[in-house]
Amino acid sequence: MEANTRSTGRLPAAFLTPGSSSFMDFLAAHSPELLPGNRALPPVQGAIEIPHGTTIVAASFPGGVVLAGDRRATMGNVIAQRDIEKVFPADEYSAVGIAGTAGLAVEMVKLFQLELEHFEKVEGVQLSLEGKANRLSTMIRSNLGMAMQGLAVVPLFAGWDVDRQKGRIFSYDVTGGRSEEHGFAATGSGSLFARGSLKKLYREDLTESQAATLVVQALYDAADDDSATGGPDLARRIYPIVTVITDEGFRKLTEAQCSEIVRAIHERRLEEPDGPRAALL
Repeated sequence: MEANTRSTGRLPAAFLTPGSSSFMDFLAAHSPELLPGNRALPPVQGAIEIPHGTTIVAASFPGGVVLAGDRRATMGNVIAQRDIEKVFPADEYSAVGIAGTAGLAVEMVKLFQLELEHFEKVEGVQLSLEGKANRLSTMIRSNLGMAMQGLAVVPLFAGWDVDRQKGRIFSYDVTGGRSEEHGFAATGSGSLFARGSLKKLYREDLTESQAATLVVQALYDAADDDSATGGPDLARRIYPIVTVITDEGFRKLTEAQCSEIVRAIHERRLEEPDGPRAALL
């Protein structure tokens, strides 16, 4: 929707009329064709290869939650990109990691960020973490038509619950079905292997540093068995994206911090090729 400023210099009435605090509701009412799920796809003969993001993992600890993702995007059996970013801040106290069709997933994240910002500006307060999880569920459900055509987006959402004073993790299916995960979670093509690693190493009393090591270890284990998951690339200095959300807000670990974690794990893997028995000690 564009403002017509040539004739009157005024915004369209739609921008000046009080309405819902949901930006998606605003678009649905005034320009529904702009919503990703309402776009018509052209007819396609045969299968097409589209970049897909793969593995996202999360783990909670007493002071917050860690959300991390590998850096590989694939098109069938081809590596489409080695350094894609799959973990983004949703707002000050939450983050979302994307798995599935990369282009649609990034667009959904941007719309989700705008949705949360719009709500805060209209209402004057932040949406609760539960409310944010529900809004993301609605957006995923609106993409169901695309998902049925093979363009699914399945994110992992995590954040600090200001009301409950703890970190929480939410996973989704392609229909928008939402589940709260307790302790740890994984999604994407390597999630089966990552979840096994998390299950083996997770403890409720992890420190922030141990939780960050845990999620990188899980991505490392997933890359061992899933070709679509990219392990840490020491030669190219490409490391997983690791983010931490606490009562102080969202924070992304620096490349130097991720490098230190990766190198420590790598050294242990050289000593124990089949997997460290005490990865967090």
